Amino acid sequence: MTRKITKLCMLGVFALLGVIGAKAQPRLQPGYFWKKLPNGLEVVVIENAKVPLATVEIAVKNGAYTEGPEYSGLSHLFEHMFFKANKDFPSQEKLLHRTQELGAIWNGTTDVERVNYFFTFNKDSLRGGLNFLNSCIRYPIYRTEDMQKERPVVDGEFQRAESDPGFLLAYESSKYLWGDQITRKNPIGIHEIINTATPEKMMIIKNKYYYPNNSLLTICGDVKHEQAFKLAEAIFGSWQSSGFNPHEKYPVPPFEPVKKSVAFVKESSIAQTPSMSFSWQGPSYVADSAGTLAADVFNRITALNSSKFRQALIDKRLAAGARVSYSTTHYTGEINISVTPNADKIKECYDEVLNQIAMWSSPDYYTDEQLDDAKAALIRSISRAKEKPSSLNSQLSYAWCSTSYEYDTDMADNYKKITRADIKRYIDKYIVGKPMISGIILKPEVNKQYNVASFFVAK
Repeated sequence: MTRKITKLCMLGVFALLGVIGAKAQPRLQPGYFWKKLPNGLEVVVIENAKVPLATVEIAVKNGAYTEGPEYSGLSHLFEHMFFKANKDFPSQEKLLHRTQELGAIWNGTTDVERVNYFFTFNKDSLRGGLNFLNSCIRYPIYRTEDMQKERPVVDGEFQRAESDPGFLLAYESSKYLWGDQITRKNPIGIHEIINTATPEKMMIIKNKYYYPNNSLLTICGDVKHEQAFKLAEAIFGSWQSSGFNPHEKYPVPPFEPVKKSVAFVKESSIAQTPSMSFSWQGPSYVADSAGTLAADVFNRITALNSSKFRQALIDKRLAAGARVSYSTTHYTGEINISVTPNADKIKECYDEVLNQIAMWSSPDYYTDEQLDDAKAALIRSISRAKEKPSSLNSQLSYAWCSTSYEYDTDMADNYKKITRADIKRYIDKYIVGKPMISGIILKPEVNKQYNVASFFVAK
């Protein structure tokens, strides 16, 4: 399955951050323990005894950002094939039978910069669960008959996405926002590539990225870190390192900046209600970590019921919904406004969105109290995200793939440090006066009735 990850607690700024590999021990949260095996595999054990369960996850720095057009969607297909045959379980039936013996709940996700696989089971099954995970990641068998069955399943996910007008609008916007690099931001892939995939192409993905020195193993639950580290080394220690850094050997090309603003009107019979989107290329962790956190705080300000943004659009009934978001990634992220305008007020809504954007860098756009409320709300979100032990693995691995351990550890403290100057810098650098991709999707008859194409144009 693909999943667009909502950033909860992966960020932080202002601390001087070195490369993890250069440190003896990264700075982690209380109850988190780290070890790096000789083969490069990083292992984090999270001791959490709330329930007598254990969750194991292995995450790989792979995903859409590693895919040119010829491989688009194959990381996602690889994820699906992970749960098929391997050396120790030579058929999917045997593999599924083993998950039943372990009492495991399992799944995997493919995102822009991470592919992860996770299993939750009784804590007494830790050794068996780690052995099972080891078999899946190290010894897959890509049988042609399995791929013939799985390709339509993966492509079916794509087809279901295409039945959502929101996906169609986002995909059309992405064409303008990322240009020739769109496949590196689209985990779901391309129909033709998915439907013609071969076992040989699966091996290309494996041989590029599936190595211990490009992976993170997390073990969370009612476990002790000393025992868990011993099991991890005994089971995964013989996994051979690649001997190279995959992201240096296969570098991600830089994302070309958007050169001019674009506005488009997309007609679709499935768009029961109109939807509008406004997008910019935003900050990246590697180039502007401070900007990523300022984006979070500002977006939370606009989400407050008291915000000028909501009052102008929602309270005045120009729109049924309006949300500002930002996706944090190691490479260039996306800033987006999504708006559901009331059908008889499309022009008024569009004009007001532009008016709001123009005011964002004004010092009186929000109050000091709203700034404090936004920070407090974000910090509460961090606390809530820690309530479910089986989700902690995924939260940490997202940080490891796209930001760093320290960002996860320090984020709450760093939210508190955000100032008005930080937010203004972020808005001026990435939004106000910068090239913007604007799009609207609606039924042909609605477009004709309100002559939307006459006013929904690039400014």
